[in-house]
Amino acid sequence: MSGALLTLPENRNRKPTKHHDQDKPPRRIPPPPAADPHLLATALFLAYATVGVLRYRRMETLSWDLGIFEQVVRAYAHFQAPVADLKGPGADILGDHFSPVTALLAPAYRLFPTPVTLLVAQSALFALAAVPVTRSSARLLGRGPGLAVGVAFGLSWGIQRAADFDFHEICFAVPLIAFALEAVLRGRWRAALLYALPLVLVKEDLGLTTAALAVVVVFRARRTSPRAVRYAVAVAAFGAVAALVTLTVVIPALNSSGTYDYWGKMGGPGPLAGWDVKVRTLLWVLLPTTGLLALRSSLLLAALPTLGWRFLSSDDHYWSTDWHYSAVLMPVLALALADAVTTAKYSPRPWLRSYARNLPFCAAAAALALTPSLPLAALTDPATYRRSPQVEAHERLLGRIPDGATVEANIGPIARLTSRCRVFWVGAARPVTPRYIALDNSDGWAGDPVQYATALHPGAVYTVTGVAGGYVLLQLSLE
Repeated sequence: MSGALLTLPENRNRKPTKHHDQDKPPRRIPPPPAADPHLLATALFLAYATVGVLRYRRMETLSWDLGIFEQVVRAYAHFQAPVADLKGPGADILGDHFSPVTALLAPAYRLFPTPVTLLVAQSALFALAAVPVTRSSARLLGRGPGLAVGVAFGLSWGIQRAADFDFHEICFAVPLIAFALEAVLRGRWRAALLYALPLVLVKEDLGLTTAALAVVVVFRARRTSPRAVRYAVAVAAFGAVAALVTLTVVIPALNSSGTYDYWGKMGGPGPLAGWDVKVRTLLWVLLPTTGLLALRSSLLLAALPTLGWRFLSSDDHYWSTDWHYSAVLMPVLALALADAVTTAKYSPRPWLRSYARNLPFCAAAAALALTPSLPLAALTDPATYRRSPQVEAHERLLGRIPDGATVEANIGPIARLTSRCRVFWVGAARPVTPRYIALDNSDGWAGDPVQYATALHPGAVYTVTGVAGGYVLLQLSLE
């Protein structure tokens, strides 16, 4: 197809709309340089990895998630069940979220047993998605606009927030969705469906995204490939059934309570609760990333399952633009933009053709303009590259804990211990009485550490063995 004007499948048999461009021969878009997508992906990888690894180095981990996933990957690396003691002693993580795909990180973790391995892998996966996004956009729009769409994706607020917020399994979904939609835009229906299928192993809700991607294939292939439509209908059914079975059978079977813990976050006050937050999130999703033009693309259907479960939830954490929840939307938006710009060429409205022609560059400019308020801005701050003496004191204190020990800890110490100790979340270790309790008590939330430890484990005697910059280490007396 290189060197030829590319049109979308549903437009191939469409009668051209009459406007002034009809008298001109079709503009031939030269094939984009093969190096562009890979060079952009390399730059993004270095940026994401630098931010994530340096945050870890400064001991500024934002949640317990990095520790949880390290426990899981560490177990896989040693051919053990994926137990995450931070979720409860002996808790099988597949009974919490169904993400067996994280086992793919086990070989790398076996060679480099550190949470940094997870952060680097996540950065690589996010950056990898820029390859199909940039390549497909350049094939449709030309080198300059295609590269602009790639930059808009790579610097998008959804990807930046996810790359900064510890590690999460959805990093596997982002490139899979990007490659699937690239295949859709090329009319490679089988490849699109094959890329969509593994999403059921990334997270329990992504089976619905598999189904949505298959519906996109049905819509795009309906006029040209009845066989592809049949396969796509089968994949859509498989994705929906996989999600249902995972939520109602697999996860409850592996959960100690015999249920899916997150059902309680669905329903509640109704979809209109927090409508102002949800509207703002929708505007953030559609406006700076696509200038609303993505609404013209059928690819946007792939974003509906994620937006649906988030906005139907009663948990307001899911409604906003924070954390990592919007990362899976970003490749959909970027490629929907490229698709919509392509179809806008056929619009009889001159203003729309002009708007679409300039929109890739506007999306890239918007992403660049927003970056000073987003995580990658840290790359320009000298403090990002420095470790305070306090951090070194914290590490020396935690270094007193011997390998293999049982430790109860809160967010600060967790990621420094999960690679070599059995770590429990503070207040959730029972019936285990850990040998050590490591607390970040910088703001004094625990009060008197000894009294707090006694309240956690009545009858056990803990003594303070070290204090460093707000961190407190307590040891169980065995006498």
